[in-house]
Amino acid sequence: MSTEPETWPFDSPPNVACFTVRSIVDGMRPVLMASRDTDDGAWQFLTGDAFDMAEAMLVSLESMVARDPCLLKLADIQPGWMAWRERPDAPWSRQAEAEQTKE
Repeated sequence: MSTEPETWPFDSPPNVACFTVRSIVDGMRPVLMASRDTDDGAWQFLTGDAFDMAEAMLVSLESMVARDPCLLKLADIQPGWMAWRERPDAPWSRQAEAEQTKE
C-alpha cells in the first residue's frame, strides 16, 4: 500500500493569486460562487452577491482551500466555467459561463 502524501488536485499551484472579498476572508460570509476566467484561468471565490471593489482581495488558492475545504470539489473546473451553491452545505452546480449568457 502506498504512503504517498496527498497531491494538490488543482492545475493551478497552491500559491496562485485568487480574487475574493474581505467578508469571505474575515469569515463573515461563505463562498457560494466560484469561477475561472476564460482568458487567464484566474480563480474567483465570491459570495454570489454584488460587492464594492474596495472589498476585493487577492489571496492564495491554498488559503482559500484552508478556509473552505469543500473548494477541493472544484479542482477540476476549467477556465470559462463557474460553480455555485445555495448554502455552504449544499452541493455545487456547474455551468460554462458562455451557456449562462445564452437565451
